[in-house]
Amino acid sequence: MIQLTPHMRVLVAVEPVDFRQGIDGLVRQCRVALDADPMTGALFVFTNRGRTGVKVLVYDGQGYWLCQKRLSSGRFKFWPTAGKDVRAASLEAHELLVLLRAGDPRAIIVAPDWKRLPVGAACREPTSPGISS
Repeated sequence: MIQLTPHMRVLVAVEPVDFRQGIDGLVRQCRVALDADPMTGALFVFTNRGRTGVKVLVYDGQGYWLCQKRLSSGRFKFWPTAGKDVRAASLEAHELLVLLRAGDPRAIIVAPDWKRLPVGAACREPTSPGISS
């Protein structure tokens, strides 16, 4: 079973692929077209030319998982684009969930990522009123 966590790296192929390809063909796409190692545990997301389906490829340490979703009607309105010589776009895990529901990840508003406080800022002991030491 694939569990999507916030720490997972998600790479979305900008260009559509031939959906007749299975695991071996998409692994080759990762290595050649995306210049990425598919055995890193990252999720690789592909679409077909008509953007009516999505395939997700991931390696779990023992083998590859290949998941496919085909919309019963309509198409994926949003698909990441990139500049010249960029073949893949990076998404956050929550953005992938929106994309898989045929939504637009750019339209969602989420809290910012947690940031580590500078050393010393969080080390002060809290003081309670009325208690003296």
